[in-house]
Amino acid sequence: MRLGTFLTAAAVCLSMVTAGFAQDKPKLVFGMVAKSQSNPVFQAAHQGAKDAAKELGDKYGVTIEINIQTPPEEDAQKQAQAVEQLAGSGVAGILVSCSNANTLQPAIDKAVAGGVPVLCFDSDSPKSKRFAYYGTDDIACGTKVAVELAKVLGDKGNVVILAGNQAAPNLQNRVKGAKDEFAKHPGIKVIDTVYHEETPEKAAAAVQSEQTSHPEINGWAMIGGWPLFTRDALKFEPGTVKVVSVDALPPELEYLKDGHVQLLLAQDCYGWGYKSVQIMLDKVVKGKDPAEVKVIDPLAPVTKETAADFGKKWDKWLGK
Repeated sequence: MRLGTFLTAAAVCLSMVTAGFAQDKPKLVFGMVAKSQSNPVFQAAHQGAKDAAKELGDKYGVTIEINIQTPPEEDAQKQAQAVEQLAGSGVAGILVSCSNANTLQPAIDKAVAGGVPVLCFDSDSPKSKRFAYYGTDDIACGTKVAVELAKVLGDKGNVVILAGNQAAPNLQNRVKGAKDEFAKHPGIKVIDTVYHEETPEKAAAAVQSEQTSHPEINGWAMIGGWPLFTRDALKFEPGTVKVVSVDALPPELEYLKDGHVQLLLAQDCYGWGYKSVQIMLDKVVKGKDPAEVKVIDPLAPVTKETAADFGKKWDKWLGK
C-alpha cells in the first residue's frame, strides 16, 4: 500500500471513530418556560440558555437541546400546561419562571414526582418541590429601589410603586421590600401601588394615568422597568420627577442618558438562562445540588455615566 493511500485510509478510520464517539455522547433536552416571549428580559434568558447549551456540552460530556415553551404573553395556566407537557415528553430537566406560584406548584410537583428535576429562575414557587431557585433576592431588590429613590429625593417626597402583575410572587416580595423601607423614611409618602399588565404599553399608560391623577407625585419606584421598554413613556420633564427602576435594557438606558431616570438596577437576565442551565447540568450530570436552595444573583447599579458600557452587553444577550 502506498504511503498516501495508507494515510488517507487512516484518516477515514479516525474520522469514523471520532464520529462514533460524538454519536455516543448522551443528549439532554431541557425544557424552558419563561413568563412571556414578548418581554425582552426573557428573550435574553432564552439566548443565555441557548448559548449555555452550545458552550457547556463538551465540559459535561453531553449534547444539550433547549426546548422553549414560553407563552407569547403572561399566562400562568399555559405555563402549567407547558411544564406538564415537557415532563410528559421525557425532558431531563425544566427551567421555569413562575407568573403565579400557586398555579405552577401542582405542575412542578407532578414533574418532580415523575423524575424530572425543576429549577425556578427569576420568579420562584417556594412551596413546590423544585430543587433550587436562581435569580434576584426580591425583598432586597424592593428595598434597594426604595433606598436609592429616597436618596435622590433627599428623603422627602410623594412616591408611587410601579408593581406589575399582582399575582407574581417575585413582584409581591419586591413591593413588600419597598414598602417596608419607605416606612423607615418619615419624609416619604407612598401615594399608591400600581399593578398592571406587564407590557410596555400598559405600564406606560398606568404611569401616565397615575401621574395625571396625582400631580404631586415626584418619585417613582419601579420594581420592574416595563414602561421604559418603549420610547416616550414618561411625559414629565426630565428631572422634575425622580425615577429608580429595576432592569437596564437598551431602551431603558436612553432614559438614563436624557435624565428621566436617575438609576437603574440591572438583573442578569442573560444569566437566568445561562447559569440556570449550568445549575441544571450539575444536578443531572453530576448529581450535585447548589450549596444553597436559593442562588442569589446581585443587582448591578447602572448610572448615566456607565450606561454606554453596560449597553454593550446586550449585543451578546440578544444574540447580535
